Amino acid sequence: MKQAFFVAGTDTGAGKTHVTCALLHATRQLGLTTVGMKPIAAGVEDDGRNGDVTQLLAASSIQPPLPLVNPFLYIPPIAPHIAAQEAGRPIGLATIQAAFVQLQELAEVVWVEGVGGFRVPLDERFDAADLVVALDLPVILVVGMRLGCLNHALLTAEAIAVRGLRFAGWVANRIDPAMGRFEANIETLCARLEAPLLGITPYSTNPVRAAGALQLVELTAFRNLQG
Repeated sequence: MKQAFFVAGTDTGAGKTHVTCALLHATRQLGLTTVGMKPIAAGVEDDGRNGDVTQLLAASSIQPPLPLVNPFLYIPPIAPHIAAQEAGRPIGLATIQAAFVQLQELAEVVWVEGVGGFRVPLDERFDAADLVVALDLPVILVVGMRLGCLNHALLTAEAIAVRGLRFAGWVANRIDPAMGRFEANIETLCARLEAPLLGITPYSTNPVRAAGALQLVELTAFRNLQG
């Protein structure tokens, strides 16, 4: 059985790529083939590639063609709809859907990383939430643990529910080691988010180590994959 999930973030800088790479490593540790997908990326390194995409490929168990992993890449690190407009290359949901279908044929589990926050615009009409609906994927929410994360997480969870999407789980990513009342914030989110906590990824760790903090058995889909 094939499985796929959409990794959304409470905001830019929440740690989506870090957590997605950790999810990829955790999946590989279960003996499953897996690949990361970043449908839309903005910003390139000196080698002309996007750093997030490079990290996802390094954590994946297969190396598919780059256009499947990252169909839309824009040079300036700005909001995707603005980058697409300036480049004269609009973001096409059909193109992303086609690439996603091909990736599903190559791996047992596909982790699709979003861009920016859950509702970042993609063009004049659509936003990232519409992309999740088009792919029809359950959502894993990365909560960047810092002051303000409660509001961001609850609003994102509400946006997920409004669209009839399945909120499959969430990850607390510790991006601010000095955050006050960290445990109390975790308790609040556990009480209010209607999805299981998959783990707390520690501050400043590599994705392999962070993978050890994740409990993918909390996802029913993974129990099914393991028979």
